[in-house]
Amino acid sequence: MHRLMTLALAALLALATRAEAQTKWVMATPYPEGNYHTQTIRFFLAEVEKAAPGKLQVQLHTNGSLLPQLQIKRAVQTGQVQLGEILLGAYGNEDPVFEVDFIPFLASTYPQARALQAASEPALRARLEKQGVTPLYFVPWPSQALYGKGEIRSLEDLKGARFRAQTPIIARMAELLGATPVLVQAADVPQAFATGIVNAMLTSAQTGADSAAWDFSKYVYDIGFTLTRNAVLVNTRAFMALDEATRAAMRDAAAKAMEQGWAEAKASEAVQMEKLRSHGMQVGEPTPELLAGLRAIGAKQEEEWATKAGPDGRALLEKYRALLK
Repeated sequence: MHRLMTLALAALLALATRAEAQTKWVMATPYPEGNYHTQTIRFFLAEVEKAAPGKLQVQLHTNGSLLPQLQIKRAVQTGQVQLGEILLGAYGNEDPVFEVDFIPFLASTYPQARALQAASEPALRARLEKQGVTPLYFVPWPSQALYGKGEIRSLEDLKGARFRAQTPIIARMAELLGATPVLVQAADVPQAFATGIVNAMLTSAQTGADSAAWDFSKYVYDIGFTLTRNAVLVNTRAFMALDEATRAAMRDAAAKAMEQGWAEAKASEAVQMEKLRSHGMQVGEPTPELLAGLRAIGAKQEEEWATKAGPDGRALLEKYRALLK
């Protein structure tokens, strides 16, 4: 009996020690559970647990339930949360490099987006690490489509529109269109359309499906605008406080999650566009006139971005175009 009690006590002490040794973190993402970005995070966390069992427990808060999208980066920087997912382009006012993949039509295919990822990652990583955060992986959104309550055949049809502008570059594009830019986060899109705050937007088919765009918008045009990226970030101090084996597990899991996320983005594009169609939205081919007008604005915005980003920005664009050859 005494031996059994000793063994039981030893087992309890081992469990207590393990629980005490386990690091507990909090993570915030602005996207809903069914979104492939969130599912990629779930995959990432499962891979970390598989490689370093019992070392790290992460409580994931989805759909902006803990923090609104624009507060997540700052929260990771300050250690309010240890992990977070952000839309890089939303921080273009901090540094133009953050919004390079929002330059209209700069990278609108997956091979182009991969080349832009390779060209821009060193600069992005350097800037983020100076702010006390370490990027773990980057995953794109599917091609951005144009949504409207009415038919859109030329730039004239967008003049005077109240245009959702989730990043500085889209806000500038709205101005060049003669529209009014309005900042609306993904979770607030349905209400913004319902109340007339916005009546047109650029976003992926995934976000369109997440927000049930068929309830407030009749037309969608896949214009191949951009493939913008999210970044999953970790507070650098918290990351470095982990043991090396757990850090290695996170790096390996992040590499796997990035590959899965890129594959999911590509798969999502056709599936979610068909979902929009099946709910009654008109999936139209953009007219040559509309595309020509948008591309002219895109060329202007690329030059504006390069001027604002300076020599580093122009060097990044040159590196990107060299990778396309």
